Amino acid sequence: MSCSGTSTADAASVRPKKERKVAPSFKLKDADGKIVQLSDYKGKTVLLNYWATWCGPCKVEIPWFVEFEQKFKDKGFAVLGVAMDEEGWEVVKPYITDKKVNYRVVVGDDSTAQLYGGVDSLPTTFLIDREGKIAGVHVGLVSKSEYEKDILALLGAPAAQ
Repeated sequence: MSCSGTSTADAASVRPKKERKVAPSFKLKDADGKIVQLSDYKGKTVLLNYWATWCGPCKVEIPWFVEFEQKFKDKGFAVLGVAMDEEGWEVVKPYITDKKVNYRVVVGDDSTAQLYGGVDSLPTTFLIDREGKIAGVHVGLVSKSEYEKDILALLGAPAAQ
């Protein structure tokens, strides 16, 4: 798995509803050992972010996601992080504590990455609509404003100009 810098080719804006596919479900444990399933988020807009503690662009995005979680959580939005570190919680727990991550994080593995068509590059972020369908995918680092525009579109709020 590699770490990817800025990407424009893969930066998809929100897809039309008829083109969206159902987001594959999974069961993974969070930092407290509780089982997290994607189906727990049904009815919410979800930003599903595959990342790792060693990935530079991931470190840029995480504070944005912390801010989005705070800003949009009351509007039916949630961030879910899937850490792809081979060392698992040993490196992920101290990292999310240090960075004051305010959203759920689970530790994924190759099978979790394969569910989503093979996540080969980090960060890879899926935007999932309220019906549990993948509305957009960003591979590599995209701008904070691009994420915010997509989130607002999915939440049904007018996009900021």
